[in-house]
Amino acid sequence: MFSSQQIQYILTLTEVQNFSRAAEACFVTQPTLSMQIKKAEEAVGFPIFDRNTNPLELTIAGKNLIPLLREIAADYELIERLKKQMQGNFIEEIRIGIIPTISAYLIPKLYETWQAELPTIKLTIEEKKSEEILESIQHKKIDFGIMAGPVHDERLKSIQLYQEEIKAFIPTVADEIIEVDKLRTMKPWLLSKGNCLRTQMINFCELKESSESAAWNYEGGNVEMLIRMVKANVGYTLVPNFYIPLLAERECDFKKIISFEKQSPARSVIGLVQHKNTKWDSIQKIIRSVQHTFNQSHTNDMLLLEWK
Repeated sequence: MFSSQQIQYILTLTEVQNFSRAAEACFVTQPTLSMQIKKAEEAVGFPIFDRNTNPLELTIAGKNLIPLLREIAADYELIERLKKQMQGNFIEEIRIGIIPTISAYLIPKLYETWQAELPTIKLTIEEKKSEEILESIQHKKIDFGIMAGPVHDERLKSIQLYQEEIKAFIPTVADEIIEVDKLRTMKPWLLSKGNCLRTQMINFCELKESSESAAWNYEGGNVEMLIRMVKANVGYTLVPNFYIPLLAERECDFKKIISFEKQSPARSVIGLVQHKNTKWDSIQKIIRSVQHTFNQSHTNDMLLLEWK
């Protein structure tokens, strides 16, 4: 009923919600794209897009159609993949979205390994915030997301990669362990809004968003900047355990945190992918390499924090 080209046009128009931008993205003229969309609507017997809306929106029937077209497009990708494999020139691109507090140590650690062990895979890696990763997977802008979990979305497959303890950088405290109650009396330095480590810090230390002020809420920062702010102004910040070797600070300045229940904060690092993904075999290889490199034995004294 639809050609693969028409399906591409429909899915692109659904994404950008504008005929001119969709035509540009598909490298065709706007009249060509409009004509093919109209032919597709005539073939299916109902309008797919409501042209009276701005930005362009799907009709009710169109909303029901799009998931089916995405399934068909995935099958076309499988056929194209098989064709290239048979020709012996198959290179598969895997687009990865990863949050900054994980990419800082994971990518340098594994990039050479991936290049050596995955010769038929081309990796495109982009740092994104957690919400951006979820949106990008849904709209197929990336193939695989790496972020802190958990994510409860039936549309996505969630894979446990590893767990990571979160420690407090407090150079003014001599003890190796600090109780969370003591942190609540100290000045916290946070990442900007949208970073999951910020949310985890607020929740675990029971900080109140309403009490934030410019005196301690550093907007647009990174972990290295927060470390410098702690050293210059006293207070503390939280740092993921695998991030610590990247910092030029004494390891003893990073303290183990315990709650009243004798639990330490940690995050669950997960991989996310759509259930039906034509690149699953290649993504599995990436998953296994991450798990092999970072997986550690887990104990019951870790409290896994929510990312939002």
